[in-house]
Amino acid sequence: MGVLSTLMRGLMRGADRMSEFTSKRGSRTHNKGRGSRPTGLKLSSNKYLTLRAMIPEFVVPDLEEFKLRPYVSYRTPKGTEPPVTAESLFAEAVAPQIKKDFDEGTFSKEQLEKYGFDPKQEGKLFKLYPKNFVR
Repeated sequence: MGVLSTLMRGLMRGADRMSEFTSKRGSRTHNKGRGSRPTGLKLSSNKYLTLRAMIPEFVVPDLEEFKLRPYVSYRTPKGTEPPVTAESLFAEAVAPQIKKDFDEGTFSKEQLEKYGFDPKQEGKLFKLYPKNFVR
């Protein structure tokens, strides 16, 4: 009777082994953690060497006199700026440089690479990053 009941219990609990392994399923001392990255290396002598370069460093700006709050209400009105299109981006980023060179007489169709033009791009006229990306 004991063998049969143990076998049935194993069959019934089989699906439970496929569920996600969380920290609640381990022993009292088991801590699965939150997916953080290691801060050092485990040496062959079973010692742990902490490396300063592997410790994450958070750079937080000083927000002492910052006027905006972290929460934005859903009731706020939509923005007034129109959405960014390829034409408006070209007009802001590249067109002033081309116009300036054209007025000075230094514009040349053979030197379009200086404005971000890349002939290898399929269907795209100007590369918008990193040379002439609007910031």
